[in-house]
Amino acid sequence: MTDAGPQARVGYLGLGSNVGEREGHLRAALELLGEHGVEVEAVSSTYVTEPVGEILDQPDFLNAAARIRTALEPEELLDVCKAIEVERGRMLGGPRHGPRPLDVDLLLLGEIELETERLTLPHPQVTVRRFVLVPLLELDPELALPDGTRLADSLAALGDGERVDLAGRL
Repeated sequence: MTDAGPQARVGYLGLGSNVGEREGHLRAALELLGEHGVEVEAVSSTYVTEPVGEILDQPDFLNAAARIRTALEPEELLDVCKAIEVERGRMLGGPRHGPRPLDVDLLLLGEIELETERLTLPHPQVTVRRFVLVPLLELDPELALPDGTRLADSLAALGDGERVDLAGRL
């Protein structure tokens, strides 16, 4: 793993795949992060989840979350995430929420609150997606957004719905 140095921040990434060898894509993403100045500190279990968003007629996803440490700035980290997606076969410019071999989403990075043309932190859907909240809370049951919103409260507020089934470990 890469030593991210003393200025490093802790962050969280969401990982997902529903095309090809899903588990292999997630494992490769974790390895590739280390080659780009991102130390992976912990990885959640994997979860099989139903598609959400604009395209529901597609294979189930395999999702996980990773706690990371990096000295990269937010948009540099976003660039790393996008480069890893492309390296694993994701075609940029495809349909939003469509099938993909790999999705690496920057969810939280320290206490940073940011909104640019390319990036919003915390991720704007982190509190409303069960497939994000369940693995995040496995890593840190007390995790909260910079504004103090407890993610456990966000998950409880979702009630029943979106299927998230424990699959295993990477």
